[in-house]
Amino acid sequence: MRARHKAVLGIVLAITATLAGSAGNAATATTMAAAHAPLCAGSEKPLSPDYDAATKNDKQFNSEFRHCFTTINGVQMHYVIGGHGPQTMVLLHGFPESWYEFRDVMPALLPGRTLIAIDLPGLGDSTGYPPDSTKKTMATYIHLLLDHLGKTTGVEFVAHDFGVAVSYALAAQYRTQASGLFLMDFPLPGRTLTFDKIQLLSWHFGFFKQQPLADEVIGNNVHLFLSLFYRDLSHVAQPVSPQAVGEYTRVYSRPQVLHVGLSFYRGTFEQDQADNTQFEKTPLTIPVHFLAEDGFLDALFPGIKDTTPDAVGEEVPGAGHWIPEERPQLVIEDVDKFFK
Repeated sequence: MRARHKAVLGIVLAITATLAGSAGNAATATTMAAAHAPLCAGSEKPLSPDYDAATKNDKQFNSEFRHCFTTINGVQMHYVIGGHGPQTMVLLHGFPESWYEFRDVMPALLPGRTLIAIDLPGLGDSTGYPPDSTKKTMATYIHLLLDHLGKTTGVEFVAHDFGVAVSYALAAQYRTQASGLFLMDFPLPGRTLTFDKIQLLSWHFGFFKQQPLADEVIGNNVHLFLSLFYRDLSHVAQPVSPQAVGEYTRVYSRPQVLHVGLSFYRGTFEQDQADNTQFEKTPLTIPVHFLAEDGFLDALFPGIKDTTPDAVGEEVPGAGHWIPEERPQLVIEDVDKFFK
């Protein structure tokens, strides 16, 4: 197992030295999308300003996808929906990203499917604070949103980073709703992969727990921190495109979003470990496939294997943590192969 012990000092100093110095509505979401995009279920006025900043001038996107907003248990959930196919596929992102991390793979996955990319509760352009950031709670929000959309059974899940933990918690609690899990690069805590082992994988697990240090360092220059962080967890100089970094800067500059994202690391890993240990007593009976970044399969796969003895894992040579953005074509091909 290759541990990633990288000092946070360089990032902190870089940020300290480099502090640099339209609102949408439901009608916009309706008029911008062409007839090919499915209608939203219900019509709520978006509470998040500029939710379509990265897509409003994207003709291809607006011909195929639509931004939608639905309130679930006091949190207005933002999701992007496209396609009219009989098979539903849900995409769940990680931190510090949003639904937008799947932008490059979504069009190719449309044939035969209804595609739903969801901003996790409190993140992206979702608005409001869930009662806690355990993945068991996050999964319940996703479950209820899908129920609201009539997607109660047989849903395919594609997930990255913390989306992995959320999709597993959903599949473990609501066993008829998920038909398969395609998971990418996350140390799923449970009976084998405990948080004591997880926090040795990278400096950021400990750093993000530091309050208010992490909040101040990141919040003072979100764009610089994200740019350096994406690079640090990869093997290439620019794993995330400048446009995507700009979009993530926009959403994580919302104080609510940064707060909820960092709360994923503050006590919830331990609770997630306890919850998953209970879930693992009843193994999943659906297919589970896992992709790991280069050099990390042995470190990460034991946590996935605990979900079901039939889970299959493979490593992506040369890839860093940001697999959907670093290797979109590989993700498209592997997702189609796995589910079809």
